[in-house]
Amino acid sequence: MTSKADSILKVALAVAAVFAGTGVGYYYGVFLPGQASRQEARLAAEQEARQKQEDAVAKAQQREQAEQSRRQEAAQQEYQDCLNFAELSYKQRWTASCRAQHDADVSALADCADNLFATEEGCRAKVPIRPERDCALPGQTAQSYSDAREQRKAECLARFQSAQPGAQPLAPQGQALSEPAGRDGAMPQADTY
Repeated sequence: MTSKADSILKVALAVAAVFAGTGVGYYYGVFLPGQASRQEARLAAEQEARQKQEDAVAKAQQREQAEQSRRQEAAQQEYQDCLNFAELSYKQRWTASCRAQHDADVSALADCADNLFATEEGCRAKVPIRPERDCALPGQTAQSYSDAREQRKAECLARFQSAQPGAQPLAPQGQALSEPAGRDGAMPQADTY
């Protein structure tokens, strides 16, 4: 019976060795390579997710920069439009005053010419006719128009700086940011009509 027990023991040991070998073989041949490939796949997925997140952050920053640039350009354009309006208003008021002076001079000349004892040459010498455009205005009127223009320009700058804190507007083409006003009574000759 010992020989039978011996042979059973030998068979059991052989079967145990086969099972242990199969387990070790499976572990080293199947499980570890599979685990390594799963870990590589997990690392690749994490890296891809990180790259996608970085790309999304970069795109968001680009969009934000583009939006900020668009807002700055819009604010700059609004500032330029405001300055142009201030300058246009100044020139229109100046031209209207010149026209009013011219019309008053023409009317005074007509009144003088209606006088029986006046000659045309005498009336022209007595009532000079000022030009209809680009005339010299009285100092106080010219000063008030210049002050109004400078005040409007200051309001434009204040609006620009409130919309874009810390930003400096670009100077209009061919002008400095603070252009001297025509305070001597003569209209600036920068633009002609």
